[in-house]
Amino acid sequence: MEHSQDRQDSLAQPKSRGRRVADSRAVEVASRVGLCARGVIYVLVGILAVRIGLGSDSGQEADRSGAVGTLGEQPFGRALLWALVVGLAAMALWRLCEAAFGQTVEGGEKWSRRLGSLGMAVFYAVICVGVVQTALVGGSAGGRPGDETSKEYTARVLEWPGGRVIVGVFGAVLIVVGAVILVRSVMRKFEKNLRMEEMRPATRRVVAFLGIVGGVACGVVAAGAGLSVLLAAVRYDPGQAKGLDETLRSFAATPAGPALLIAAAVGLLLFGLYSFCEARWRKAAEHRTPKEQPAGTTGSGRRPGAP
Repeated sequence: MEHSQDRQDSLAQPKSRGRRVADSRAVEVASRVGLCARGVIYVLVGILAVRIGLGSDSGQEADRSGAVGTLGEQPFGRALLWALVVGLAAMALWRLCEAAFGQTVEGGEKWSRRLGSLGMAVFYAVICVGVVQTALVGGSAGGRPGDETSKEYTARVLEWPGGRVIVGVFGAVLIVVGAVILVRSVMRKFEKNLRMEEMRPATRRVVAFLGIVGGVACGVVAAGAGLSVLLAAVRYDPGQAKGLDETLRSFAATPAGPALLIAAAVGLLLFGLYSFCEARWRKAAEHRTPKEQPAGTTGSGRRPGAP
């Protein structure tokens, strides 16, 4: 019996250590720095898309490559790009910790949330590598347009055995993710992750507005991109797959015309601003030593900061 208990304690120990790592100040700082980097990218993408909608097309893609290129063209562009690299690396590290040890929110240890965090970690790591390449080259080149990359990757996967199914499933997942983001934004679920009680009433209204409108815009764009990927699988045509830039531009071809493109662009810009708010007010685990823990609590309980 004692041996069994000792074994359980030894198995629980690595998890406890991992949780301490996930709840550490270093990971908290990484999350806030990463959210700021996300905010920079979405604000720049939104600005580029607004310019396209207004007819002032500078030739920059309204996607990550265009945002990076725009940042690199500024004074001290290379320094700004390296700062963005640090932020994106921090974002990837934070999401990787969430995938390994669970999120610091209620239900954050579910496999679905961990899988989502792993996907985001890979996503931001890939973007980080791209920005590093741009910074090493010199700064002004944003890299290959996202639309070309999307079509190339889709074409490669379609050639695999069962590739058509893989592409179709990926497109369907994007549509579902977009729908979930939209619904959660409308229902203001994001507020559970923020320290709303620390905000003034006016600030709460602004943050709620940014989260709702920005989240809806992100959901619509993600669903639109997913639909294009799904059509590429159905029609067996990689040319149907669209990156962020081409997805946004396609909104201008709807009956609503450029107005829909501008609305989506403004929404993405607002989501970028919301990212800065999340970096400021996002809930984090309390950093207590074992001696400072309240009586009756243990290291295996729910993490502080969970709503």
